Amino acid sequence: MNLIRKWSSWATFLARLILGGTLLAAGYLKIGNSYNAQTSVRVYKLLPVGAANFLGLTLPWVEVALGLFLIVGIWVRKVAVGSGVLMAIFVFAIGQAWARKLPINCGCFGNGGVTADGKVHALTYLTEIMRDIGLVLISYYLYRFPHGKLGLDKAPVIEKAQGE
Repeated sequence: MNLIRKWSSWATFLARLILGGTLLAAGYLKIGNSYNAQTSVRVYKLLPVGAANFLGLTLPWVEVALGLFLIVGIWVRKVAVGSGVLMAIFVFAIGQAWARKLPINCGCFGNGGVTADGKVHALTYLTEIMRDIGLVLISYYLYRFPHGKLGLDKAPVIEKAQGE
């Protein structure tokens, strides 16, 4: 049992790094280019232009914050829920863009979201959806097992009953 507990805490640490690193990189790359960040949201054609632009400006900061909290290991369970919901929204957004045959890439890493050749690439959509589903699963794992190595959140101490 101790071996499972030992490796579980390292798996939690690795999951925090994967999800947190992805969010941190995605947000950081969009912060420096507000035009591409806004375009990345507008190309999905889900929101009015003003709302899409606002989301394009604020989402990168949310991604950076979630990523930093996960990497450092603060409020892991709550941040995992927020990250999982965000990834599920991305899965929906990419899926609807694919179904509507919008010629976009996800725009996740600051590239503006528009395909260079103006064509729909099924493999790109599928790859991005599978990546985000994987990140949803990692979020769920972190929700279930939030306490890992090198995190500031500490597992609650379970006190033994007297007489044990």
